[in-house]
Amino acid sequence: MPRSNLPKGVHRVRRKVVSGVRYHFYAWRGGPKFWEGTEPNPKEPEFFHAFSQCGMPISPVEYLTTHLVDDFLSSASLPKAERSKADIRKWLEFFREEFGADPIAMFEERASRGEVNNWRKKWLHSPKQHDMAGTHATRVLNWAVEEGKLKEHHCHKLKKLYQSNRTEIIWTSGDFAQFKKHAPEWVQRILTAGCETGLRAADLVQVQMDQFEDTPHGKRLRFRTSKRGQIAFIPATAALEKLIAETPEHQEMLLVSELGRPLTARWASNQITKWRREAQIPPWIDGREKTLSDTRGTAATRLLNADLS
Repeated sequence: MPRSNLPKGVHRVRRKVVSGVRYHFYAWRGGPKFWEGTEPNPKEPEFFHAFSQCGMPISPVEYLTTHLVDDFLSSASLPKAERSKADIRKWLEFFREEFGADPIAMFEERASRGEVNNWRKKWLHSPKQHDMAGTHATRVLNWAVEEGKLKEHHCHKLKKLYQSNRTEIIWTSGDFAQFKKHAPEWVQRILTAGCETGLRAADLVQVQMDQFEDTPHGKRLRFRTSKRGQIAFIPATAALEKLIAETPEHQEMLLVSELGRPLTARWASNQITKWRREAQIPPWIDGREKTLSDTRGTAATRLLNADLS
């Protein structure tokens, strides 16, 4: 295929898609992608302008891990959720501190897997953080391979230490009664909503009053979950209907702060933890403390007890 009109050094990749064929253009082999389209030899002025903004090629020796982190954080591969973005930035800054001055070509060597595992040992005291470090290291290295910055890497399927199974942990009626004696009403509402809907904290704080519908069998919540983007229909139990009835008419959100402001998932979770400690709620039989996340299992248990599937 003729390449006469492509700038010197441009690397073109042909990929099949459902609609046919698309071409991806990189400033140089392993360099940044600056154009994508259906034409193998674009003639638009915008194509040449985009190429001119890419600068000069960086040799593999000069392309360091710190450059890789910068490129990834400025790419379209970051998730949309602000919480997820913040987590990724935090862990990639740790990754940069350790490997920033090293050429990324080091990750094409098998020994790099051991280097990354040694770095993760900083968080052996916290298995969840230990695993998170590996997850984000693998994420950015996978992106580097996809973008042609690395031929391969050896940090796939890093061993995980953290194992979470909290499905058996529930808030009992006794726990809730004790909690109500100490927590303010607006915090009690968070726990009630969690125990009656089973929604994740990130979804729970987004529930709006106009998302409750009347049905022949009572009210139900119609909600699109953030994790999978699926519509969930949640029947309103007697406790949830009472919560709805007690919500001021002008209030748009089901749950608000003491000052009537929207909540964040982290703030809601922190408040449950704070007032659980004040109320001295006993831990589960294996010593684990109950959290807002455990209301999911509580809700499932209550709905099953109500003869729902």
